[in-house]
Amino acid sequence: MLKLKGIAASQGISFAKAYVFVEPDLTVKEVKIEDVAAEIKRFEDAIEASKKELTIIKENALASLGADKAAVFEAHLLILDDPEFMGTVKTDIESKVINAEYAFKETSDMFISMFEAMDNEYMKERAADIRDVSKRILAHLLGVDLPNPSLIDEEVIVIAEDLTPSDTAQLNKKYVKGFATNIGGRTSHSAIMARSLEIPAVVGTSSITEDVKNGDILILDGLDGVVLVNPDEATTAEYKEKHAKFEAQKAEWAKLVTEKSVTKDGHEVILAANIGTPADLEGVKNNGGEAVGLYRTEFLYMGREQLPTEDEQFEAYKAVLEGMGDKPVVVRTLDIGGDKELPYLDLPKEMNPFLGFRAIRLCLEEKDLFRTQLRALLRASVYGKLCVMFPMIATVQEFRAAKALFLEEKEKLVAEGVAVSNDIELGIMVEIPSTAVIADIFAKEVDFFSIGTNDLIQYTMAADRMSEKVSYLYQPYNPAILRLVKNVIEASHKEGKWTGMCGEMAGDSLAIPLLLGMGLDEFSMSATSILQARSQIKNLTLDEMKELVEKAVMCATTEEVLALIEEYTK
Repeated sequence: MLKLKGIAASQGISFAKAYVFVEPDLTVKEVKIEDVAAEIKRFEDAIEASKKELTIIKENALASLGADKAAVFEAHLLILDDPEFMGTVKTDIESKVINAEYAFKETSDMFISMFEAMDNEYMKERAADIRDVSKRILAHLLGVDLPNPSLIDEEVIVIAEDLTPSDTAQLNKKYVKGFATNIGGRTSHSAIMARSLEIPAVVGTSSITEDVKNGDILILDGLDGVVLVNPDEATTAEYKEKHAKFEAQKAEWAKLVTEKSVTKDGHEVILAANIGTPADLEGVKNNGGEAVGLYRTEFLYMGREQLPTEDEQFEAYKAVLEGMGDKPVVVRTLDIGGDKELPYLDLPKEMNPFLGFRAIRLCLEEKDLFRTQLRALLRASVYGKLCVMFPMIATVQEFRAAKALFLEEKEKLVAEGVAVSNDIELGIMVEIPSTAVIADIFAKEVDFFSIGTNDLIQYTMAADRMSEKVSYLYQPYNPAILRLVKNVIEASHKEGKWTGMCGEMAGDSLAIPLLLGMGLDEFSMSATSILQARSQIKNLTLDEMKELVEKAVMCATTEEVLALIEEYTK
């Protein structure tokens, strides 16, 4: 039995065999053949196998992700039926008397180069489709498995170097019982998505793709950040007992689903959920969410071939607003950049994309893209209680510019006779230290703040949250972070405004007592964390937490703060 330690990224314990999600070696060599007809038959069989796989993937994508995302797989199927492409391969096998994989690789490389050289952007994008299809055919010819989350049809624990947001979004929780990765942290997007999907996850193990092979039996402990490989019977029994206890605890929390979030001395707060798609609303309702504190709209833009239309966006925003009824929905405008890229947007390659051309900076430059999103939001606003939040705001001028575009589009829609709500709140995401420092100035102009601690911490501590080498500096409880958060909340309250928090810190059981004592109005977290947080808040007293905060901000180290929290909450 092997025990691997990582970071607990999503709670729960699961038992299943390993599905290793790594790219196989698709290197090919030229080999002279004797039976040309047999080689062509082998090539045709690889095409047929690829068609069957892509048909399944397309149907799964259609059911879970919608027609727009399924369209890419239709394009892949058309490539497999291209007589010029496939005919060239067969001709090469016959004329050069060479193996199918080498003939195919030569032909596909030629087509990819040809499409990439074209001036037309649409045609350039076809090169990516040919590359994807080529991998699939080569995998069949070489007799290796090409991993794809859409094809998983049995209970597994996915093992990977990392999972992109679009990879994670395609995981079917019916079959995927958890995942573990080499890299990442609690705030990486794959970890956040795991919590949204309500599947256990352990990240940052460093070596799991080397230590685990397909079919190994695994226990994944998302409570303590441990993965056990091929455990013995005694260990399996021990973890089954631990799993049963956790499920019993969850059943106790479930009794709070319709209750309000109130401290022992009667102070009420809002517990909201972070979501990525309208499909996440089920989890919000099942876990007693009192609002949507962060709707990440970038998932509308990802995993597709072109920008979503205004109508596509409108339907998604409308679905969430209608689904939440009279409860607030905070929609974050497009936050692309950093580790979230769109292949169809030709963004500059930067040395440090997290500090570069992203989020509101991109939207204020690409105004047509931004205006389309704002129009869709405004049209949807009559279907619920909409709050619009601009990300990555560094200066007051940026907020004013974004607000001006918003008001321009509102005026245009009203002139067109389109119904628009007059009760939309406009706020900003506080994730840049300079913004937190002058929160008192911003508070005079915005309707609300939402603190994005994932980035605020990494920017304040100058520590990349994706880097394991400096992970020790990712300190939510550092007195510097606490002072910034406290400053933002106090500044908003002085102006009669409210402050929420949509970073992972909001659902952290160690941070909740501090945030409560600072007067945070709304705690937005993964839906699966809400009931546990509500249970915790019911056992805390506001006055004691205020006292805790006053002492914590005067501490010198994170360790001193943690000792104080333990003292006040035991």
